[in-house]
Amino acid sequence: MFCRSLTIASFVSSVLVLSSTANVNAQSPQLNNTDIVNYSRALLRIEPERQQAFDKIKKIIGDREIPKIVCSEPNSFKSLPSEARDVAVNYCNRSQQIVQSNGLSIDQFNNITLQLQNNEDLKRQIYNTLIRLQKVPNNQ
Repeated sequence: MFCRSLTIASFVSSVLVLSSTANVNAQSPQLNNTDIVNYSRALLRIEPERQQAFDKIKKIIGDREIPKIVCSEPNSFKSLPSEARDVAVNYCNRSQQIVQSNGLSIDQFNNITLQLQNNEDLKRQIYNTLIRLQKVPNNQ
């Protein structure tokens, strides 16, 4: 269970990301507990898919370094072989569905991810929520 709790660090620095940009200049809205729970649930569902996609892409491209793949930037897929590109596109589509099925827009999800990079209190809240969700069966 502890490994899944490390989702924040792996997702924020992930090779497979939903967006490289969020509106940094926009005022970050105050997050409520529902936003934090929805974000955490989405992370718990996305992380295994991200890891599986990463592993598949790694097998396809072998020893070459995996480029940073940004779902909102189709050009980031160009250097991948077509089979690996298909894996990345499927991951991106599935991640978007997961985010939306957990009550967040992609923009909300990306903004929360961006806030996590500089907000230790938010990191702690998400981390604690991830741990709590993993302890409660069928709460993901």
